[in-house]
Amino acid sequence: MAITPKPAHSSGVTESSWFATAAPLPTYPRLSSSLTTDVVIVGGGIAGLTTAYLLGRASKQVVVLEDGELASGESGRTTAHLSFALDDRYTTLEELFGKEGAQLAAESHRTAVDVIEEIVQRENIDCDFTRLDGYLFLPQTGTPKELDEELAAATRAGLQGLRRQATAGTQGFEPGECLVFPNQGQFHILKYLRGLTEAITRQGGRIFTNTHVEAVQGGKDARAVVREGLEVQAQAVVVATNTPFNDRVVMHTKQHPYRTYVVGARVPKGSVTKALYWDTADPYHYIRLQEVENTDYDLLIVGGEDHKTGQEEDPEDRLRCLEFWVRAHFPTAGEIEYRWSGQVMEPSDGLGYAGRNPLDEDNLYIITGDSGHGMTHGTLGSLIITDLLLGAENPWAKLYDPGRVTVRFESVKEFVRENVNVAAEYTELLTGGDVKTAEEVAPGTGAVLRRGPTKVAVYRDEQGQAHECSAICPHLGCVVHWNSLEKSWDCPCHGSRFTALGELLSGPANSNLASLS
Repeated sequence: MAITPKPAHSSGVTESSWFATAAPLPTYPRLSSSLTTDVVIVGGGIAGLTTAYLLGRASKQVVVLEDGELASGESGRTTAHLSFALDDRYTTLEELFGKEGAQLAAESHRTAVDVIEEIVQRENIDCDFTRLDGYLFLPQTGTPKELDEELAAATRAGLQGLRRQATAGTQGFEPGECLVFPNQGQFHILKYLRGLTEAITRQGGRIFTNTHVEAVQGGKDARAVVREGLEVQAQAVVVATNTPFNDRVVMHTKQHPYRTYVVGARVPKGSVTKALYWDTADPYHYIRLQEVENTDYDLLIVGGEDHKTGQEEDPEDRLRCLEFWVRAHFPTAGEIEYRWSGQVMEPSDGLGYAGRNPLDEDNLYIITGDSGHGMTHGTLGSLIITDLLLGAENPWAKLYDPGRVTVRFESVKEFVRENVNVAAEYTELLTGGDVKTAEEVAPGTGAVLRRGPTKVAVYRDEQGQAHECSAICPHLGCVVHWNSLEKSWDCPCHGSRFTALGELLSGPANSNLASLS
């Protein structure tokens, strides 16, 4: 039977540059017997592995359970900026959280970069870690006032050494008026995670891959139960899976899934100044260079063109727009070697979450809501969780508390707008499908059709064989949409994703699309 296989190391069929430019991460065994440990961590991306590493340094016994391979979620699809020039801008953060809150946000992300650098040095990780300048610049429709206000707000937040410049003075790309944020960073995410996993196992930590966690439980009987009926009992459970599968509703009204797109273009070595670049467009563009060893070129990595997950009929057009933008701004850009997409979680109030899961026991924790800063948020979230588990005071715990409620106009407006958008998607339960019959679905594509009272997701493989499953997301019953770029079924309500055959790729759903056979 001809089928489309589940991606071996990623949550999509497109490949990021990281997997092609680093040795594969180690594969660990599947959990085969029940265990007892101090802390069980669900998720093998940067948040889960950093938490395991920090707890191991504190002499805690840890077990990491990963559904696929390490970094097979969004950590392997990042652009790996290490920045405390935050996407939601300090002008907005100050309005939402006050001057002190903005200062804590700046301090936490700045500390996260410092901690990554310290880990790199302590564990001797060869991961291309570099400190470099970051440039915030204006798009054609931007106004200088935006930069003036952000400079003032970022300065009040405690960032030092910022510069307002009429031109960047960079080579290969001159963004014009800009703010310079010194001492930002970048690295190769997979090389870094390899070093982390090696350190975790040296500490005595245990890692299990291809181990699906069916349920987690806090309290005195805290545990993670895997699909095969095995379990890991622990004193505490940490869910670090980009978006929590254990929280049915609460967190999914407070944050919202967006697809983001990336292209990697060849540029001659030395032709573009090595730096981080971001503009103030909506959606904004973000740019960096990735060195490629033993070649005469580097990769110019450019991301942007974000949209709500499952709410774009032609995702390939987003990549075309991004490529056009690259060609217009970088004269030395050559062949586009990589094209991929990823998923970010955008909180209604601009800051992620790390701490006790709302309405749960005190020893069940989550890290989620990266807001486009997955590398630093995954790290600072791990610092918060580690302190909470060790009984230490953490200055950022209240700011990132998953149970917080931010009652400010901009936050409430965003909360209402996003949840009205979700509610509108449920009307598809009453409509017809994309097609009327399965015969209309072309090879290599998918479409939803109505069959009686329900909806069916039909994928026709390249050999012409049709595969059907329910089109109803098992999380909260939304109708999934076909993603033609990643060959996946994506939920437009809360961001769950499934392969062409209906196998779970990412939550908050925690099971496959229902079989119709």
